[in-house]
Amino acid sequence: MELRQLGRTGLRVSPLGLGTMTWGRDTDEIDAAEQLRDFVDAGGNLVDTAASYGGGDSESMIGSILSGKVDRRDVLLCTKAGIRTTADGNAVDASRGALLDSLDASLERLGTDHVDLFLVHTPDPRTPFAETLSALRLAVTTGRARYVGLSNHPGWAAARAAASLDAHGDVGLAAVELEYSLLQRGIERDVVPAATEMGFGVLAWSPLGRGVLTGKYRSSLPADSRGASSHLAGFVQPYLDGESSGIVEAVATAANGLGRAPLDVALAWLLERPGVSSAIVGARTPAQLRASLAACDLELPDAVHYALDDVSALPLGYPERW
Repeated sequence: MELRQLGRTGLRVSPLGLGTMTWGRDTDEIDAAEQLRDFVDAGGNLVDTAASYGGGDSESMIGSILSGKVDRRDVLLCTKAGIRTTADGNAVDASRGALLDSLDASLERLGTDHVDLFLVHTPDPRTPFAETLSALRLAVTTGRARYVGLSNHPGWAAARAAASLDAHGDVGLAAVELEYSLLQRGIERDVVPAATEMGFGVLAWSPLGRGVLTGKYRSSLPADSRGASSHLAGFVQPYLDGESSGIVEAVATAANGLGRAPLDVALAWLLERPGVSSAIVGARTPAQLRASLAACDLELPDAVHYALDDVSALPLGYPERW
């Protein structure tokens, strides 16, 4: 894989990132270690996790693998904070104390003294945004993180964060991480234009439309799929509708014409989108990851790219179009 610049930073990331949301729950350490070795061997370097994934089990598993099976110097670690577990379930908390405490706990689980990219996982309407941003500055100035960014935040928040961090010194906004695929192009309304203007990179999570763009759900609900699992069925369900099925069929038609898998076409389309630095692919098994890694060599013909643009186009109106 040829590394890409993350926004206007000096950090260079692989076009495919390794997502670890299922590690410690659906993926055991043996399969996780094989995935990470295959990923690094293929030229990948960006490993994406979060304090909330598996209640910290994902980070602990990564730390265990990096302690002997994969060299820490071969990977860039990205983790997220801002969602904490309480007796009543998960709670959003992006206060300074919560973010820094979470980061310290993540570093301990990961077995490292710093992460390469630290993100605020989700907006917190109860915490002043300036306080949240102050935690990001402290994460960098204290050496806990090399770069910082936001996840699942709207374009106005990312633009404000970029301007505020730039105004306070050398700690800029390196990246935003949001859902982006042929089935979810909402970030093109404001986040992508903000990234282009302000110079931060875009990391795309769920680039395969929560697995739906692989075509596995075209005719049935596979028993071993996320859509049939007790804890992820609700995550997949929004894209098992008529509107999405038309896009999935278009991807399958293009894939058939190119002699490739639908997964290849969906990833190739996304990796050619403006501003995208990396697409985060989450695989339950090593075989699933290898299928994604094999897609990196595909460059879509212009006609195919334009056709997929058209079939999945956003219904834009005022003020996007004026």
